[in-house]
Amino acid sequence: MRAAVYDRLGPARDVLRVVDLDRPEPAQGEVRVRVRVSAVNPTDYKARAATPGKTMPFPYVIPHQDGAGEIDAVGKGVDPARLGERVWVYFAGFRRAHGTAAQWVCLPERQAVALPKAVGFDLGASLGIPALTAHRAVFSDGPVGGQTILVAGGAGAVGHFAIELARHGGARVIATVSSPRKATLAEAAGADLVVDYRDQDAAAVIRKAAPEGVDRIVEVALGANLRLDLGVIARGGTVVTYGADSPDPCIPVRDLMLANITLRFLLIYGVPEPALRQAIADVTTAVGDGALTELPAHRYELDEIAAAHEAVEAGAIGKILIDVE
Repeated sequence: MRAAVYDRLGPARDVLRVVDLDRPEPAQGEVRVRVRVSAVNPTDYKARAATPGKTMPFPYVIPHQDGAGEIDAVGKGVDPARLGERVWVYFAGFRRAHGTAAQWVCLPERQAVALPKAVGFDLGASLGIPALTAHRAVFSDGPVGGQTILVAGGAGAVGHFAIELARHGGARVIATVSSPRKATLAEAAGADLVVDYRDQDAAAVIRKAAPEGVDRIVEVALGANLRLDLGVIARGGTVVTYGADSPDPCIPVRDLMLANITLRFLLIYGVPEPALRQAIADVTTAVGDGALTELPAHRYELDEIAAAHEAVEAGAIGKILIDVE
């Protein structure tokens, strides 16, 4: 099979290459998926990047956690009825050498989730890390029906699905963005109000829409946005942060205490198994209900994987997808 690999850490164009490898065979409890679309997430380029003290986890790595395709082989203990099933996959390369940037990938059968016939592979490949992260960020403190949720970075992949999942859960959603183009995307996802967070009156605009404050905040940049968050959150509210790219914030402990605010930190790879199972079930239901939609896609071929990684690193607006043929 053709697969993208790297056997050393470093910049995309220096280390990523496409090679021929033996087609894998599923072990007991595994399925083999013929990958049609592989998605690139920030976690993928961060895993490949060279940082002090970091070493290769395996002799070589096929990158990417998320993708979509069809099951074409099953291992012992797996129902043969799954053959031919259209699926979306998640955590494909988590603690494993083989991710979805290849024509085939083998993984535990629970990590290949049935994809409704009416749902395309682009949306299926876009779920995984972003949608599961969004679900945990929105619902980590229980149902959101009747609440007001603020989604920071509403045009990003996690923000996009957070808006849609919160709306599907019965919440009113306010999103913050940094440009008119991003505002259009957040509005298309269903945000009831979109605010430019760079506006000096951003907090006042949000407070006007939610006089008692927002109940929960899905935060992508806590260091940059904490003051705005504290200015708009309701007493007893929760801020869930899933991003760590901005400088570490100075935590105003007394302000948080006085308002009984909860700060929750989220990395999807480490959430408790029951919460992950619930997220998968709820995302699957939302997909089946037509509540989740695709972001604008930027398409690449497998031979263009370095350019795809560079696009994610550069902060491309939309979803970076690789057609695997």
